[in-house]
Order: sequence, then C-alpha cells, then structure tokens
Amino acid sequence: MSSPSSASSSGSSDLSLSHLTEAQRQSLRQFTDITAQPISQALPLLERSQWNAELAISRFFDGETAESLAEALQAEEYARVPVTSAAGHPTSPVSRRATSGLTPAPRIVPQRDVTARRSPLLISILLFPFSLVWRIAHGAAQLLYLLFPFLPRFRSLQRGPAASTTAKRSINPRDTAARFARSFEEEYGPSTGLTFFEGGYAQALDLAKKDLRFLLVVMQSDEHDETASFNRHTLTSQEVTTFLKTHNLILWGGSVQESEAFQVATALNCTKFPFAALITHAPNAPEGTSSQGMSVVARIVGTVTPAQFTAKLQTAINTHTPALDRIRATRAAQEADRAIRDQSQRAYDASLQRDRARKEAEEAARRAAALVAETAAKREQWRRWRASTIPAEPPADGAVARLSIRTIAGDRVVRRFARETPMEVVYAFVDSLGIDADDVGGEKPQAYQHQYGFRLVSVMPREEFLPDATTVGEVLWPSGNLIVESLDDHEEEEGEEEEQ
Repeated sequence: MSSPSSASSSGSSDLSLSHLTEAQRQSLRQFTDITAQPISQALPLLERSQWNAELAISRFFDGETAESLAEALQAEEYARVPVTSAAGHPTSPVSRRATSGLTPAPRIVPQRDVTARRSPLLISILLFPFSLVWRIAHGAAQLLYLLFPFLPRFRSLQRGPAASTTAKRSINPRDTAARFARSFEEEYGPSTGLTFFEGGYAQALDLAKKDLRFLLVVMQSDEHDETASFNRHTLTSQEVTTFLKTHNLILWGGSVQESEAFQVATALNCTKFPFAALITHAPNAPEGTSSQGMSVVARIVGTVTPAQFTAKLQTAINTHTPALDRIRATRAAQEADRAIRDQSQRAYDASLQRDRARKEAEEAARRAAALVAETAAKREQWRRWRASTIPAEPPADGAVARLSIRTIAGDRVVRRFARETPMEVVYAFVDSLGIDADDVGGEKPQAYQHQYGFRLVSVMPREEFLPDATTVGEVLWPSGNLIVESLDDHEEEEGEEEEQ
C-alpha cells in the first residue's frame, strides 16, 4: 500500500519546476540549501520576492512562511469583497483606506547585557564633593516632591544624574518587564487594574501574532512632565482598564531609560511622550508597511482623555477585527483539514500495521506448519530406519525374557527379548509396531533427535521404565506385563489433577 498524497505531491513539484528559468532554478537551490524548506514552501516566497533569493531568505527568517503568505493572500482576496455591516452598509472601502496609514512593527530583540563601566579611582575622588552636593539636593528634592506631588518638574531629580543622559544597561527582557511593572505599581498603587505582559517586547509581539490579538505598547519617559498625569488620569482610569480587559489586549510597557524599550521606541518612531501604539496582524497592509505581518494600526501621542484614548483604540479594533476573524476562520479550516489528514494518516498507518501483523502471523503459522510437517516426516523416516536395526526375536530356549505388551489401541503383543537387551530397544520395538515390512529400512535422518511419545509401565506394582541402557534382565526378568501409555494423555491427566 502507498500513501495517497505522495504521488500527487511529487507530480505537482515536477510540473511547477518545468517552466522555471535557469536563474530561477539557481535562486530556488540557494533558498532551499540555506533554509532546508521543501520546494512547495519555497516557491511562493520566491515568487513574492521576484525570485530574489536574498530577499526571500530574509523574509523567511523574519517569520514569513508559505502558510502566513497564504493567509495574507486569502485575506486580501476577502478584502476585495465588500463586507456588509449589521446596518447593511459595505465596510471594505473603509478597511482599504485604513491600511494606507499603517507602519511596520518590527521584532526587536535587545542586545546582550553590557557590563557597567566603573570610573577610575582618581576621578571618583575628584568628583566626590560634587557627588555629595548632588545627594543632598536629591534628598531635598525627594522630600519636596513628597510634600508637593503636583510639581512634576522636580520628578527628574529623583532619577539620578545618569538617567538624564544615558539609558540603563541592558538586562534580561523578562527581568526588565518585571522591574517596570513593579516600579509602576509602587508609583501608582497595586490596584491600577493593569496587567503588563511578563516578558520582552519580542515575546509579546510573537504572542499577538500567534493568537491574532491586539498588542498595546506603552512607552514611558520618566523625565517627561506629562508622564505622571497620563498614567494617573488616563492609563489607570476605570474606562481604559475595563476596555483593555474587555478586548483582551496584550499590554506591554517600558521606560526608554531601559535598553530594550529605547530600541522599541526608536523602531516605532516614538518622538513625543506619552506614547502608545496598537499593533496587530494586518495581512492586507500595502507592500512595505508590515514586518512579519505585524503593523502599527493606531498611534496615540501626548496627553489625551480616557474617552479619546479608548475611542481611538476602538476605531482601529473595529477596522481590523474583520480581517483577523477571516484569518482565524482560515486557520481553523486549515487546522480542521490538518486534523482530518492526520486522522486519515493514522488510519492508514493502523491499516498498514494490521496488514503487517496479519502477514507476520500467516508467515509464522506457515513456518510452524512446515516445521511440524518436516518433523513428522523425519520421525517416520527415523522409525523405519530404527525398525531395521532392531535385533531379531531370539529363540525360546535361550536366556530370554518373555514380555506381554498392551498397545495404546488395546492390542496385546508378546515377544521374547534377550536378557542383555537395553530397554531402549524395547521402546524402539513398540515404536515400530504398525510399520509394514516393505517400508522398513532407509537412512537415519540428519539433524533429528527422536523423542518417544509414550511410556512403558507395569501395573502391579506400578512402575515406569525409561528408554535407557537398563537391560531387560535387570528389570523384567524372566517375564513381564507392560502397558503403553501415551505421554500426551499422561500430561492431560496431570493438568486435570493440578486444576482440581
């Protein structure tokens, strides 16, 4: 049996390669050698990249695959069909206009940790007076801000001299996120209702792409005068926190004093604070406005009211949710199709396993039957050969023993044996009963060890005699009565006794 999909896949690959030019074939070989992707996955990316191997490889490692490309193309196809709202108005022109202002949301991975540089000892000694004055001023500023929190211009003094000029050194993104959330909670209270993503920006972006959710990125600058007001009156307001929970938004925040957040702010063209960006998967975005299919669909800059903040987010969500729903439906259909294929493959494999097991059982039975037949043939050959080697019956006037033997069939056979005859010869004589005189003779079979299928026993008293070198004169002299008992019947009787 062969898999039903193997033939069709190979045939389609040969057909798709037949029309390629030599340059296109070279680009295909370069792409597959580096990415180790099958040809069926490589062709769509190369065609979308105008057969530029370097561009296709870059797109592949940026996360664009044949499946995401298929989703994007299908979403674009859906976007061409007017979507009717609940009120009966077509919404597709609005969606097309909305994508014209999209900007890419690149995946930012922070650089590795950098060891903090320590100032030389001499410089530290020379700067000690200035440091002492700074610490005194810093302590006074903290006290003043605690007494008069409405003075935002003094907040920059709380951050220390290094915060005003350079960003803090890079650390693990998860630790940075935890520190930002902890600092935010200490500043605005534990009951803000906000749940920040516990991980780096890249992980939050990947989660939003995988689950087709909206990611809200909030960039903070502790030196900016409007930061505290925005956080206290807008971001932590009941209206905003309820909105974020209702729409299941992923919330990621960072301070530009941190290395990762600084890189994210630069990539998102954040030049003014407070700043918030709504990011989602936008497959129908124009060429060059999306990174890995993720785009900034809404930007909120400066201080706004909670109503303005949620209204702008709601507009973007309403615009891009239909496309996400179509992608979800496409993914669900693909997953269902994949599940059906997997189920069919499992059934196919199970059928192969059953066929294999049946063939193995048939082969084992055939070998066993052949072995039984071969053993039976060798057994008969041995009986005929052994019958030809049994000594003739001695005369009655010699040193002989007279044995009366009752066979399994109930017949009685009387025969004389010489006194020195081994009991094995008596067994051979009994085993040869029933063989025609014309069949006696032949060669001894090779690779065969004969086993007698019976025992010779006496009744009164009961005693078993084995087919060994013990002579007739030692155990059955001058006469004896023997009964032939089948070993098969004997084993069955022993089994019944054990069961009882």
